[in-house]
Amino acid sequence: MQTASSPTVAASSSRLAELRHSISRVVKGKDDVIHLALTALLARGHLLIEDVPGVGKTTLAQALARSFHCTFQRIQFTSDLLPSDVIGISVFNPATQEFEFKPGPIFANIIVADEINRTTPKTQSALLEAMNESQITVDNHTRPLPQPFLVLATQNPIEHHGTYPLPESQLDRFLMRIRMGYPSRESEKEIIRNHSASAPTEQIEPLMDGSDVLGMQEAISHVRVEESLLDYALEIIERTRQTEQLSLGVSPRGALMLHRAAQARAFLEGRDYCLPDDFKRLIVPVFAHRVVVSSRYVSTQRKSEQAEAILREILETTRVPV
Repeated sequence: MQTASSPTVAASSSRLAELRHSISRVVKGKDDVIHLALTALLARGHLLIEDVPGVGKTTLAQALARSFHCTFQRIQFTSDLLPSDVIGISVFNPATQEFEFKPGPIFANIIVADEINRTTPKTQSALLEAMNESQITVDNHTRPLPQPFLVLATQNPIEHHGTYPLPESQLDRFLMRIRMGYPSRESEKEIIRNHSASAPTEQIEPLMDGSDVLGMQEAISHVRVEESLLDYALEIIERTRQTEQLSLGVSPRGALMLHRAAQARAFLEGRDYCLPDDFKRLIVPVFAHRVVVSSRYVSTQRKSEQAEAILREILETTRVPV
C-alpha cells in the first residue's frame, strides 16, 4: 500500500494543490467549494451546485472542466429539452438502409448540466443510467461512456418559478450538493476589478489528462479507513433513520458515498489514511440532499436548509472517535 510519503501520493498532492490554485484565480474566495468539487471528482461522484443566479455556479463548473485535457460538453436544460437531445438518437441512413446512432452531448468526460431543474422530469431521468452506471442504453444497445465521467449540475433553488424539483432517485445519484454563497466584500471587489470582456474561465490552462484522474481515482480505493470511523459514520446514518424530524433517512448508497468521499478528501490532503475530520466535514454536503424533513417539523426555513440544520445537530451530539 502507498504511504503518505511515497512519490505517488506526494506528487498527486502537489499537482492537486496546483489545480486548486488555478481554479481559485477564477472562482474567488471559494476555496472550500473548490475543495469539495475536487473531492467529488476524485471520488468518482457527481456534483450538484445549488444557489441563486449570478453567484458563480456555472463558472466553477466550467473552470473545473477546463482544467483537464478531456472532452467537455455543456447542456443548457430548458423546459422543451428532450431525452434524445441529451443521450442521442438513431437516424435512418438511406445509403446503408440501417439506423445509425448519433451520440448526444452526454458522451463526454465532463458534462455541465446547467439549470438541471428547469427541464421536465422525463428529460431529467435521461441522466439516471449515465450517472449510476456510466453507460447509456438506446434501442436495446448499451453504450459505455468515456472515462473519467463527471456530471456537474447547477440548479436554482426549487422555490423559484419555472423549476421542476429533482426526485429523490435523481438526487441520490449526486455525491454531494453544495452551495456557492455570496462572496466576501474583498473577493467581490477583486471580481469587479478583474472583470474583462473575455470570459474568466479562458484563463484556465489544462493541468492534467484524463488518465491522471483515473490513476488518482484508483489510488483512492487504497486509502485506509479505521473501523472506529466506520462505526462513527454508521452511528450518524442510523440516527437519521430514527429521528422523528426526518421522514426519510440516509440510504445504504449514501453510506457508500460518504466512505468514498472521505477517502478522496484524505487523498486530496496528501494522506493515505482517513481522520474523523474527513467524515465530519462531508456529512452535510453528502447527506443533506438524501434526507427528507418530516412534514410535522417543516418550518419557514427552506427544506434544504432545515435538513442541513438537523444533520448538524445530529453531528454535534455524536461522539467523535479518538
